This record gives sequence, structure tokens and C-alpha cells, in this order.
Amino acid sequence: MRPAPEGARLLLATHNAHKVGELRAILAPLLPGLDAGAVLGAKDVGAPEPVEDGVTFAENALIKARALVAATGLPAVADDSGLCVDVLGGAPGVFSARWCGRHGDDRANLELLLAQVADVPARHRGAHFACAAALVTPSGLEVVEEGTMPGTLLTAPRGDGGFGYDPILRPVGETRSAAELSPAEKNAISHRGKAFAALAPHVVAALTA
Repeated sequence: MRPAPEGARLLLATHNAHKVGELRAILAPLLPGLDAGAVLGAKDVGAPEPVEDGVTFAENALIKARALVAATGLPAVADDSGLCVDVLGGAPGVFSARWCGRHGDDRANLELLLAQVADVPARHRGAHFACAAALVTPSGLEVVEEGTMPGTLLTAPRGDGGFGYDPILRPVGETRSAAELSPAEKNAISHRGKAFAALAPHVVAALTA
């Protein structure tokens, strides 16, 4: 993998401070030479949040990345992710962040979901986190990569780490919830980590072209 050139800048199309930190941590070892200060969130550059009206994670990721490129003229990456519950037919899915009817109310989203599956036995509580990560450049290049983290829904939140639905998903092979994993442990197996690991070579190629 080629190192990123000095002075390269990459924007992350999110206003979520938790995601900015997590994505920086994921991308840092995958993009040699890209200074942490060169990886900025949309809020850092004053870019507005676009309307995410796609019906898939990939569509929403592209909407966010395209909007940031249009606003700044710099290459941008974005992700859209959510929790997909088997017995709910894949819901909340793209509506994960606003499942309770309000955008970004993590606790209310989590509590509503737990109430909806309260009577579902353990053998039917399969679920997974899904992520689509997109790269868009000013030249018109668009690449999307996807990743998943399968697991089982818990009956009550556990752990103080992570964000969103992390406290109620126990990843496959784990005894802990995603919120009980360290950031490094989570990034190594997470849907977002997998998607951005697959996207990273495209990002490096775009920055060194």
C-alpha cells in the first residue's frame, strides 16, 4: 500500500463526533502517512448535513459523500450503517438512527427496539450491524464497500463503550456486548472496520493519483 502524500486531506462525511473518532482510528493504520489532523469531519469544515433519503446504506453513504465533495472540492468518505434484526425483516436498517421517530436519540431507539422483541426467544434473536462505506472524489470517482458484524440481540443493555445499539448486540464468538469491547477490539471485527478496510486501498489510490 502506497503512503499518502504530504499535505493530503480527507474528509469524513459525518457530524457525529463518536463516528469521527472511530473512523479516524480505523483509517489511521490503513493509510500510511496520512496525518490525523488531515482527516476531518464535516462539522470541522462547516459543511451542512444533507437529507439522507436513500433506501439502502450504500445510497445514503453516497449522498453524504457527494454533498461533502460538492461543498468543499476535496475527496470525501462517508458511511451509513445500522442494525438489522432478523425477526423484524432487517429493520430498523436504514432507519436505525431514527427508529423512535427522532433522529439520533440512541437511548430511545434502543429501548423501543428491545420492547419490540421482548418476547422473542434467544434462538430467534439473530441480528447484525451493516455498513456501507463510500469514497467520492472531485474527479467523479465513486466506490462503495460493505461490511457486516453478525451477532445476537441481548435482552438488556450492557457496557458503556461505543454508541447507538452497541450495548444490545453480542457479536458472534463473544460473551460481551459490542459496547463492552475496547475500541481496538471492536474495530477489528466491526462492520465499519471491515467496510473501511476494503475501501482504504481505493482512498490511498485516489490520494496518490
